[in-house]
Amino acid sequence: MDERYAQETQTLRELLELMQEHDLDTLKVTLGDAVYELSRRSEGQALAAAAPAAAGPADAGPLAPANVTKVVAPLTGVFYRASSPDAQAYVEPGDRVEAGDVICVLEAMKLFNEIQSDYAGTIVRIVPENGELVSQGEELFWIGP
Repeated sequence: MDERYAQETQTLRELLELMQEHDLDTLKVTLGDAVYELSRRSEGQALAAAAPAAAGPADAGPLAPANVTKVVAPLTGVFYRASSPDAQAYVEPGDRVEAGDVICVLEAMKLFNEIQSDYAGTIVRIVPENGELVSQGEELFWIGP
Protein backbone atom coordinates (compact mmCIF):
# COMPACT_ATOMS: atom_id res chain seq x y z
CA MET A 1 0.00 0.00 0.00
CA ASP A 2 2.82 2.42 0.87
CA GLU A 3 4.52 1.72 -2.47
CA ARG A 4 1.33 2.52 -4.40
CA TYR A 5 0.84 5.72 -2.38
CA ALA A 6 4.43 6.77 -3.09
CA GLN A 7 3.96 5.96 -6.79
CA GLU A 8 0.74 8.00 -7.04
CA THR A 9 2.33 10.89 -5.16
CA GLN A 10 5.24 10.87 -7.60
CA THR A 11 2.82 10.77 -10.55
CA LEU A 12 0.92 13.77 -9.16
CA ARG A 13 4.17 15.70 -8.63
CA GLU A 14 5.20 15.02 -12.24
CA LEU A 15 1.79 16.10 -13.54
CA LEU A 16 1.95 19.31 -11.48
CA GLU A 17 5.42 20.05 -12.86
CA LEU A 18 4.07 19.49 -16.37
CA MET A 19 1.22 21.92 -15.69
CA GLN A 20 3.63 24.57 -14.39
CA GLU A 21 6.13 24.04 -17.21
CA HIS A 22 3.47 24.52 -19.90
CA ASP A 23 1.36 27.06 -17.98
CA LEU A 24 -1.76 24.85 -18.10
CA ASP A 25 -4.93 25.69 -16.15
CA THR A 26 -6.33 22.16 -16.31
CA LEU A 27 -4.97 18.72 -17.08
CA LYS A 28 -6.75 15.37 -17.34
CA VAL A 29 -4.70 12.20 -17.78
CA THR A 30 -5.77 8.56 -17.83
CA LEU A 31 -3.10 6.05 -16.82
CA GLY A 32 -4.41 2.52 -16.82
CA ASP A 33 -7.43 2.47 -14.51
CA ALA A 34 -6.57 5.78 -12.82
CA VAL A 35 -7.83 9.15 -14.01
CA TYR A 36 -6.03 12.26 -12.77
CA GLU A 37 -7.82 15.57 -13.22
CA LEU A 38 -5.92 18.63 -12.03
CA SER A 39 -6.86 22.30 -12.21
CA ARG A 40 -5.38 25.51 -10.90
CA ARG A 41 -7.24 27.41 -8.27
CA SER A 42 -7.51 31.18 -8.70
CA GLU A 43 -6.62 33.37 -5.75
CA GLY A 44 -9.66 33.76 -3.53
CA GLN A 45 -11.38 30.72 -5.01
CA ALA A 46 -12.71 28.30 -2.41
CA LEU A 47 -10.97 24.97 -2.09
CA ALA A 48 -13.36 22.20 -3.13
CA ALA A 49 -13.21 18.80 -1.50
CA ALA A 50 -11.19 16.50 -3.72
CA ALA A 51 -12.02 12.85 -4.14
CA PRO A 52 -9.66 10.34 -5.74
CA ALA A 53 -10.43 10.07 -9.43
CA ALA A 54 -10.19 6.34 -10.04
CA ALA A 55 -12.00 5.09 -13.11
CA GLY A 56 -14.88 2.84 -12.25
CA PRO A 57 -18.62 2.39 -12.43
CA ALA A 58 -19.30 4.91 -9.66
CA ASP A 59 -17.81 7.84 -11.58
CA ALA A 60 -17.97 6.66 -15.18
CA GLY A 61 -21.01 8.81 -15.99
CA PRO A 62 -24.40 7.53 -17.04
CA LEU A 63 -24.73 3.84 -17.68
CA ALA A 64 -25.69 2.78 -21.18
CA PRO A 65 -28.86 0.74 -21.60
CA ALA A 66 -28.29 -2.91 -22.50
CA ASN A 67 -29.51 -2.43 -26.08
CA VAL A 68 -26.98 0.35 -26.85
CA THR A 69 -23.81 -0.23 -28.86
CA LYS A 70 -20.87 1.99 -27.94
CA VAL A 71 -18.63 3.43 -30.65
CA VAL A 72 -15.13 3.95 -29.28
CA ALA A 73 -12.23 6.03 -30.57
CA PRO A 74 -9.91 3.99 -32.81
CA LEU A 75 -7.07 6.43 -32.10
CA THR A 76 -6.14 9.31 -29.82
CA GLY A 77 -7.03 12.73 -31.19
CA VAL A 78 -9.24 15.80 -30.99
CA PHE A 79 -12.93 15.00 -31.50
CA TYR A 80 -14.90 17.15 -33.95
CA ARG A 81 -18.59 16.75 -34.75
CA ALA A 82 -18.23 18.46 -38.16
CA SER A 83 -15.67 18.72 -40.96
CA SER A 84 -15.13 22.43 -40.25
CA PRO A 85 -16.30 24.98 -37.66
CA ASP A 86 -18.95 26.41 -40.00
CA ALA A 87 -20.17 23.04 -41.33
CA GLN A 88 -23.19 21.17 -40.02
CA ALA A 89 -22.50 18.35 -37.56
CA TYR A 90 -22.31 14.88 -39.10
CA VAL A 91 -24.88 13.54 -36.63
CA GLU A 92 -27.11 14.74 -33.80
CA PRO A 93 -28.78 12.71 -31.05
CA GLY A 94 -31.85 11.08 -32.56
CA ASP A 95 -30.36 10.81 -36.07
CA ARG A 96 -30.50 7.46 -37.85
CA VAL A 97 -27.13 6.17 -39.14
CA GLU A 98 -26.18 3.24 -41.32
CA ALA A 99 -22.98 1.21 -41.19
CA GLY A 100 -20.34 3.16 -43.12
CA ASP A 101 -21.78 6.63 -42.42
CA VAL A 102 -19.23 9.23 -41.27
CA ILE A 103 -20.17 10.25 -37.74
CA CYS A 104 -17.24 12.47 -36.70
CA VAL A 105 -13.59 13.31 -37.34
CA LEU A 106 -10.59 12.83 -35.08
CA GLU A 107 -7.60 15.09 -35.64
CA ALA A 108 -4.30 13.42 -34.89
CA MET A 109 -0.94 14.91 -35.87
CA LYS A 110 -2.59 17.48 -38.16
CA LEU A 111 -4.47 14.74 -40.05
CA PHE A 112 -8.26 14.63 -39.99
CA ASN A 113 -9.50 11.04 -39.81
CA GLU A 114 -13.14 10.44 -40.72
CA ILE A 115 -14.68 7.98 -38.29
CA GLN A 116 -17.38 5.76 -39.75
CA SER A 117 -20.06 3.90 -37.88
CA ASP A 118 -19.73 0.13 -37.88
CA TYR A 119 -23.35 -0.13 -36.78
CA ALA A 120 -26.78 0.87 -38.05
CA GLY A 121 -29.14 2.50 -35.56
CA THR A 122 -30.11 5.74 -33.87
CA ILE A 123 -27.63 8.06 -32.15
CA VAL A 124 -28.61 7.98 -28.47
CA ARG A 125 -25.73 9.99 -26.98
CA ILE A 126 -22.66 11.90 -28.13
CA VAL A 127 -20.17 11.47 -25.29
CA PRO A 128 -17.28 13.95 -25.84
CA GLU A 129 -17.70 17.66 -26.34
CA ASN A 130 -16.69 19.18 -29.67
CA GLY A 131 -12.95 19.94 -29.61
CA GLU A 132 -12.26 17.57 -26.70
CA LEU A 133 -9.16 15.37 -26.69
CA VAL A 134 -10.14 11.69 -26.63
CA SER A 135 -7.91 8.69 -26.08
CA GLN A 136 -7.99 5.46 -28.02
CA GLY A 137 -10.76 3.25 -26.64
CA GLU A 138 -12.81 6.11 -25.12
CA GLU A 139 -16.52 6.18 -25.89
CA LEU A 140 -17.59 8.54 -28.67
CA PHE A 141 -21.22 7.60 -29.38
CA TRP A 142 -24.00 5.38 -28.12
CA ILE A 143 -26.06 3.88 -30.94
CA GLY A 144 -29.40 2.28 -30.16
CA PRO A 145 -31.55 0.01 -32.29
